[in-house]
Amino acid sequence: MINKNRDSKFVIYQVLYIFVITVLALKGADLDLRRVALEEETVDKKVRDSLVTLIDSLYALGLKFDIKIDENLPVENLELKKKLASLNQRLQEVQTKLQELPPPKEEEKQVVEEQTLMPMPISNKQTFIQYTWNVASNTGSVPVEIYDPRDRSKPIVVIPAGQERKFDLTDQTEVVVKFGSQEDRIKVVPNKPPEIKIEKVTTKMNARDIYVQELQRITVFKVTVIDNRPDQLKITWNGPISVSGPVKDSNGNLIYNVSLKIASTLSAFDDWLDKNGNLRESDGRYKVNFFFTAVDDRTKDRVQVGDSFFFTDFSK
Repeated sequence: MINKNRDSKFVIYQVLYIFVITVLALKGADLDLRRVALEEETVDKKVRDSLVTLIDSLYALGLKFDIKIDENLPVENLELKKKLASLNQRLQEVQTKLQELPPPKEEEKQVVEEQTLMPMPISNKQTFIQYTWNVASNTGSVPVEIYDPRDRSKPIVVIPAGQERKFDLTDQTEVVVKFGSQEDRIKVVPNKPPEIKIEKVTTKMNARDIYVQELQRITVFKVTVIDNRPDQLKITWNGPISVSGPVKDSNGNLIYNVSLKIASTLSAFDDWLDKNGNLRESDGRYKVNFFFTAVDDRTKDRVQVGDSFFFTDFSK
């Protein structure tokens, strides 16, 4: 661009030089350059028009050309006329070159194209949990790499485009999700301790007389174990109970049905009384306790919850 501008200036200055020499040869001293340029018989009309424009701009800048020539010089100078003929030829050549020059181009502005951002290929609703397995689905068109931000040397898992992978996390509080040249972060939530709820599901123990035989035939309590990863829990119980289950409810919680288990016969019940007579309350009822315990194999969280059976006799 700079070289082209210099070429243009050189051509313009050369035209001015030739023009001044021409005027000097034909018109003599004390010249008004604008008036001379307007004389059609002096130079070619096309050259004149281009020079008029240039001279107008020079006059607009306050530049004046006062050329003084010794009036004692001969009116006609044959040698100067020869030079003038040569200069006129050069003027035609310069004019042609000037027309061939391309118009100056505006300096191109550097345009920084914004990188096309890909949407996050893992759902924003995704939840990752500490100390357990997790599942991530890659809905994008490029592989996804998941890293521990404390160690970027090797990904925890690589998920191909359009696929799903299961992977384990430990104590990370967040993970780095890298896809293409982009990356994002997803928080990892703590693995909450399991929760145990015990609910009484019969009114048999609300009566004045409560019989062991009836409590052994029906479900007395429903025990619900709630956890994000119930498959890594170890569930145990203790006490004089019979337990069935677990079954999973619609939320994935573990459900256990609990019945009393003291004695199958009256004689066995009497033997039980001989050993546990101290369990009789002041109101004449017998009270026995039971407990459910849940231990997370990964986090080692341990939760224990219990409840009580009440009865007065073996049967009616």
